[in-house]
Amino acid sequence: MRILHASDLHYCPTNLVEADRCFGFAVDTAITQQVDLAIISGDATDHALDGHSPALRALAKRIKQLADHCPVFLLQGTFSHEPAGLLKILEMIGAKHPIYVADKIGMVGMVDGQFVEYNPDDPSIKYQLVVTAVPTVNKAELALVVGAENANVEMGNHLASLLASFGPANEALRRRSVPTVLVGHGTVDGSLNEHGVPMAGLDHEFSLGALFAALTSASMLGHIHKHQKWERSHAGRSQLIAYAGSCGRFHYGEDGDKYVLVWDVAADTASFVAHATPSKRMIDIGFDGVPDLEQLAGIAHLCADSWVRVRYSVDEEFSKTVDRKAIKQILAAAAEVRIEGEVLTIQRQRCAGISTLVSVNERFMRWCEFSNTPQEGLEDRLSALQTMSPEEIASEFFASLAHPVPHQQAVTPQTVQQDQEAVHEVEMGF
Repeated sequence: MRILHASDLHYCPTNLVEADRCFGFAVDTAITQQVDLAIISGDATDHALDGHSPALRALAKRIKQLADHCPVFLLQGTFSHEPAGLLKILEMIGAKHPIYVADKIGMVGMVDGQFVEYNPDDPSIKYQLVVTAVPTVNKAELALVVGAENANVEMGNHLASLLASFGPANEALRRRSVPTVLVGHGTVDGSLNEHGVPMAGLDHEFSLGALFAALTSASMLGHIHKHQKWERSHAGRSQLIAYAGSCGRFHYGEDGDKYVLVWDVAADTASFVAHATPSKRMIDIGFDGVPDLEQLAGIAHLCADSWVRVRYSVDEEFSKTVDRKAIKQILAAAAEVRIEGEVLTIQRQRCAGISTLVSVNERFMRWCEFSNTPQEGLEDRLSALQTMSPEEIASEFFASLAHPVPHQQAVTPQTVQQDQEAVHEVEMGF
């Protein structure tokens, strides 16, 4: 069987252009590659959609286009993305081939291009393929059995036992030369998310051992947006597990290309070819401090027609110097510019006893002691700031350049500014 595997389409108003462009590519690939079946492993929508929503209509049109070429198998995904019952609407589409929605755990066979419930007691049925469906499991139902505090951990244990129970049936089908596929929606322990972060923990639905224990030739998974695969050879057969990853790119910082997979599945083996979708190009630009506009202008040509996120972190006193308007003007050729700034709040320590001192000079010298600031020459500069005008200080500075005084620290415009800032802090209560 040649099978198209797409996942995590996430149709919704905000994702419509990206989702439809990439899933449209998947449908075209299915037609040109002459696949026998199309499988979408969950999260076809991003959230609940009204029946007249343009996003749902666009999805339905693509599903019909696909079902006019081959049978379509839709798996129930995360309930927050695909509310229970939403996908059933798509079964009503009139197309040349059937559309099947798997919203409960079980085994479904294909006979003469039609989906039928798998019957292990009738060996005379000539299955083209048998699918083991593991849609999103409702943890609330498990919590009723094991308790809410244990539901997350016990989910993986229960699913491991369940998948192992499918093993004998799939092994019997292998002996009859029937291709077998597991279609699931959930997280594999140790997999990587779209940002390259390992998904390690005790509350994930699947482990590799549990998936291999189902003894299907192929396991086609959804939910994680990064394409990745695992394989093993066992007892004279090979098994392959793969996430197709999301069809489009919906978040900044996602690693790698986006794909749809075209599988060739037999009773003893499985393989696939990954086809990169025309997902949008997202670029992250980061600055540790105020964004450098000259540097940004130098790479602006690389950002044309791309979705660009500019991130920066600055101290609180410099936050107003960030020119967001200028950043957007420089990146005007980008499809989208998102600016995310982090303002670092200055943490100041109180100087004990400073408020009891009378003069600014005493407070200033006490602050120098507390902050381990060298005091040499600072008291003279403070006196100059208090008794002289800026013009007089400047004149004295230029005079010192003509007749430098040995072993005396020079007064510069920079040191004057530093001194003024220090005095301001002292006057504010240090």
